[in-house]
Amino acid sequence: MKKAFTMIELVFVIVVIGVLSAVILPNTKTNPVQEAAIQLVSHIRYTQHLAMVDDKFDATDGNWYKKRWQIVFVQHAEASSVPAYTIFSDTSNGSTGDANELEIALNPVNVTQRMTGGHSGSVKLDIRDSRFVGMRKLNLGLSYGITSITMSNSCSVSGSRRIAFDHVGRPIRGSLGAAGGGGNAQSYENNNLIQADCIITLTDGIESTLIRVTRETGYTCVLNATATACI
Repeated sequence: MKKAFTMIELVFVIVVIGVLSAVILPNTKTNPVQEAAIQLVSHIRYTQHLAMVDDKFDATDGNWYKKRWQIVFVQHAEASSVPAYTIFSDTSNGSTGDANELEIALNPVNVTQRMTGGHSGSVKLDIRDSRFVGMRKLNLGLSYGITSITMSNSCSVSGSRRIAFDHVGRPIRGSLGAAGGGGNAQSYENNNLIQADCIITLTDGIESTLIRVTRETGYTCVLNATATACI
């Protein structure tokens, strides 16, 4: 009665495993640009969620609409000069359009962290500092090798790369802190609600991935290779 493999059978099994590994493993490698896009979609949706559950309306404050939740993309020294983003509500100092530490959203998984990949204004927001209180994953350059984030003209104003959301989740373009539009929320939104789908492009210099933020609803998704549908 046969109780063990022969040497030939063992060699054959090893060869088969090797062939299968050579075929399967290349298809299971991660795509950093795609991973970065999936993460960003999740955080844009989270920004929209915060805006909808934390309505900033205040009848006694003429600038209340400047305090809405927003996501801003930066590429400055405090982010190691690579693409990163921050989620914040501009609630202090006259709503200047810039974030300080206490205005940045807390990481819902770890409340000791702020949702920034590097921002100016405090050493604790500088990703190069040992006291950094942000989230390294939000620094798309350091974590995923992203070299550029661009936004279509439909969602940028004078080079401002940010999106805010109103109380029903509609996406708004431009800096809320610089809002003019007659000095009130209605006139500002009439001029700055996104009127066409916003396309955000992430690239590592070789591959690119597109994200769409749909006008009016703010629905956000990663687009397929032909940029015609969500995946």
